[in-house]
Amino acid sequence: MAFGASSSRAFAQELALYTGPLTGEHSHSYSWSIDYTEGFGRYFASSITWLNEGHIPDHHRDGPVVQLWGRLPLMERRFVVALGVGPYRYFDTEAATQGAGYSNTHGWGVVYSARASWYSSQRWTANLQLNHVQVTNGASTTAVMFGVGYQLDAPGTPGARDFALPRASKVTNNEITLMAGATILNSLESQTSTAQAIEYRRGLTNYLDATLGYLHEGNGLSARRDGATAQLWLTRAFLNDHLALGVGVGAYAAIHHGDSSDNRDTGDGILSGLVSISASYRITQHWSARLTWNRVMTRYSRDTDVILGGVGYRF
Repeated sequence: MAFGASSSRAFAQELALYTGPLTGEHSHSYSWSIDYTEGFGRYFASSITWLNEGHIPDHHRDGPVVQLWGRLPLMERRFVVALGVGPYRYFDTEAATQGAGYSNTHGWGVVYSARASWYSSQRWTANLQLNHVQVTNGASTTAVMFGVGYQLDAPGTPGARDFALPRASKVTNNEITLMAGATILNSLESQTSTAQAIEYRRGLTNYLDATLGYLHEGNGLSARRDGATAQLWLTRAFLNDHLALGVGVGAYAAIHHGDSSDNRDTGDGILSGLVSISASYRITQHWSARLTWNRVMTRYSRDTDVILGGVGYRF
């Protein structure tokens, strides 16, 4: 099939927010997610999701999910039913049985999903989704979630699309961004502090960016970190290249400044993982605004969320 041969079949990118009740481990809570779905054929799609499973007793669990979907468009593509499955890399803040009070545990699970979507004539979608999360260690959960989605760069006719159009150029050439925001410690109390960062971004291909940066997580936590970051990003641009979305994975080489009462084996120069979601909006040819959510993954129960916003210069 030639991309763009028919405007009614050209675009396939959808961004949606979901929330709803969750049950697990004989308790009730809530769940929410942000989901990006892209079709690769009439009957198939893939998605990248950040899933949060709420606060079941002694557990705060969330993380990224990648799923493959089989879907069936009905009623001239305006109503779509779909089944999805994929791996879940979860981060869980647990109440510790002894000692530290809490621990950050990481593991793998599988998410099974069923979704029904209705496509309006104005790009908006209404969605109902059932999620079942099965993990190797810990409680499994089930959630019923209601969502609202938006078709990014959709044509005039409503309905699910088969494929996205290929890009003819890079999403990013060169960009330097200054950002500030907040650090949230992944503990049971969720202590916060201020954070700052500087980042250099360069497009490697039409869909891949690389970044180098320096992150300072602030002084208000019991243990402070700062250091260098490096990531690779899958990127997409929409709305005539004004809006860009990306998912990044990389490393954070941080100097850890622990206090004297911290008995954890922290050390200096600890290498941690870094998973991020970022959105930028081009204001002028050279200036853009950027919002980034980072998850720092440690091996010593000092995971953090670092939420940053700032201004970038493109050249």
